[in-house]
Amino acid sequence: MPDGLTIAYDRCRRLHQKHGRTYYLATRLLPVWKRRHVHALYGFARYADEIVDRTADRPVAERERLLRDWSRRFVAGLHGERVDDPLLPAVLHTITVFGLDHRDFEVFLESMAMDLTVTGYADYPALLAYMEGSAAVIGTMMLPILQADDLAAAREPARQLGLAFQLTNFIRDVAEDLDRGRVYLPEQDLAEFGVTRADLTAATAAGKASPAIRALIEFEVVRAWLHYRRAAPGIPLLAARSQTCIRAAYQMYSGILRAVQDADYDVFARRVTVPTWHRLGLAARSVITPPGTPVTVPFGG
Repeated sequence: MPDGLTIAYDRCRRLHQKHGRTYYLATRLLPVWKRRHVHALYGFARYADEIVDRTADRPVAERERLLRDWSRRFVAGLHGERVDDPLLPAVLHTITVFGLDHRDFEVFLESMAMDLTVTGYADYPALLAYMEGSAAVIGTMMLPILQADDLAAAREPARQLGLAFQLTNFIRDVAEDLDRGRVYLPEQDLAEFGVTRADLTAATAAGKASPAIRALIEFEVVRAWLHYRRAAPGIPLLAARSQTCIRAAYQMYSGILRAVQDADYDVFARRVTVPTWHRLGLAARSVITPPGTPVTVPFGG
């Protein structure tokens, strides 16, 4: 590859390694030639997210301009224009190699723009509409790279896995998102359990969830397990080496939910994580699992 393209792919890889440790570890189980393309998609998503979240000290109008200008460069690249950007050449190359659907990327960028002004969601359908762009389309972007004999059959499970991963993040990161002025847990759910934003803020300050908040988190965990269940049938449909990677990612991310359960649904006492030794064990187990083996939703789901 040209030097500039190699540099762009490496930048994506480094972003992935730094910010997506769980998924990066799973990606190491892919054939070498596939890894750079997964890194490119992660780098694209992460960089857009960084424009939104790492510039929080700037006025919204300026952040909108930064995201809009970067999005325009990306769209120009889709139309064959030369793009002066340290990351986008890798993404554009991956899109061309696999013939990825441009609309998936447009929907993703629309969701990123929502994060600049939307601070909450009335109900779960409203949150799902946001996650369609922020998570579900990531699954469909990945499918051609992961390869499946029947892409149509694998499409919905791939979407569901994206939703499962995203909702897992929202559950784990309630305090972190609140610090950015956002609450991704639906307002309807908060009301059902008698929880307000002020209660979430108080739990963050105290480093401890109230019984009502723990009940709310338990409800969201059950909802996330449903997405994992719907995603599970898609993994055996993938190419053998891709199954190993996605099976590992599935087990590691769902392990975060199990850790939330083990913490009695208190995500305010500390940031819930899966220990490195356990993640490595899950990766090793995925390597020795025969291709085509059905995925069992972990105990507790």
